[in-house]
Amino acid sequence: MEGYDLTRMTWKEVEGALKSVQVAIIPVGAHEQHGPHMVESCDAVLAERMAKRLGERMFPYAVVTPTVNMGVSEHHMNFPGTISLNPSTLIAILHDMISSLKHHGIKKFLLLNSHGGNQSTLNVASLTLTKELDVEVYYAKTTASAKKSIQNYIGSSLFGHSCEREVSEALYLAPEIVRMDQLEKGDIQEEGRWKQLRPGKAIQGFYRYEEMTQNGCIGDATKASFAIGREIVEESLDNLSAELFKLLNIHVDVHS
Repeated sequence: MEGYDLTRMTWKEVEGALKSVQVAIIPVGAHEQHGPHMVESCDAVLAERMAKRLGERMFPYAVVTPTVNMGVSEHHMNFPGTISLNPSTLIAILHDMISSLKHHGIKKFLLLNSHGGNQSTLNVASLTLTKELDVEVYYAKTTASAKKSIQNYIGSSLFGHSCEREVSEALYLAPEIVRMDQLEKGDIQEEGRWKQLRPGKAIQGFYRYEEMTQNGCIGDATKASFAIGREIVEESLDNLSAELFKLLNIHVDVHS
């Protein structure tokens, strides 16, 4: 299947693509620890692979940009190797990318994010950049919309980081980033203020990841599989492409 990928195109090829392109998909990841069994570029790699597959689904109406491969990861900083951006830095990078692409005639943008710690920053970016640059900026989590598959296959009550869901996605999209001989279940701390501050609680706030898990992961990665990853990724791509076509006012049956 074809797709427009800026990192693999000449300027003449981009010039031709811009005759049909209506939206730029910007993959947004992170560089942070993912427990003992996934490499630290995990989020950047998964964001890029998902963006490229979504770009193929949206061809010839979408172009995929270079990946923003670092994000807001302060909560992981006590694990060696993590690199974190300030929220203002991430927004500044996105501002300049979107401003550049607007110069070439693109007015709609999807920030396709694979790191939960970026979501609140992307919410602010969507608001401020839409207003400042007079464009339309949307954001989405790569696989959050796969509710049926997640409900059917993910059994852990606490999941979302280097767990059976994320490792399964990696086994389907980028198996080279998984250390299959090192898979571990999350070493969850039974007590701690992290339980009071988690999303969904009455009061939420910042806590460091080691307060919740000593080995840096949650859920149970030993239950991950290629098949589960395929179900989650493909359901997500169906949902993302369907909604994006609606935003573009293009009538396409994504299931045909």
